[in-house]
Amino acid sequence: MIDPVPATLEAHGVRLEPLTLDHRDGLQAAARDGELWRLFFTFVPEPDETTAYIEQALEGHEAGHMLPWAVRDVAADAIIGSTRFHDIVPEVDRVEIGYTWYSASYQRSHVNTTCKLLLLEYAFDRLGCAVVGLRTDIHNLRSQRAIEALGAKKDGVLRHHSARKDGSPRDDVMYSILLHEWAGVRRHLETRLWRYGVRAADPPS
Repeated sequence: MIDPVPATLEAHGVRLEPLTLDHRDGLQAAARDGELWRLFFTFVPEPDETTAYIEQALEGHEAGHMLPWAVRDVAADAIIGSTRFHDIVPEVDRVEIGYTWYSASYQRSHVNTTCKLLLLEYAFDRLGCAVVGLRTDIHNLRSQRAIEALGAKKDGVLRHHSARKDGSPRDDVMYSILLHEWAGVRRHLETRLWRYGVRAADPPS
């Protein structure tokens, strides 16, 4: 049975730090880059909602079903977004990756691929997960393309499954990666990083 605990994860100039209230100002600045809270299908907080956003994530951690991080650009020493494990089900060794967002200036960069590689390595190699899930709003086509580009398999669409931050009903597009698929997904992500110009190792064979 998995037991997710806070951990600092780092690679390729990106650091995932266990989320605390100390990250509030950094998250506010990150969200202002692109005014990301205006996208109705995301969970990015408005500046005056950031404290409540962090507190809700920490309450989820205390309850045992969330593990949140802030994302830092190490070279710039700046918070650039957030991500978390959620819907953690220890009995079946499952976590989901979600609540992920980055400043507009860091989108379409190596950051998302690096973060997903770090999170999947933590889930499969350190926690012993059997499956990692991902989900997104049916209207968030960019997120769907990004998840599919990771190598996750589409499980289907759960209609009227959850609520958006404005309270409207949301259809969730569900994806997953199984343990036996992880080696191939890892190689795929490492290849993507190589193509982004990350040269920390030889290109995957």
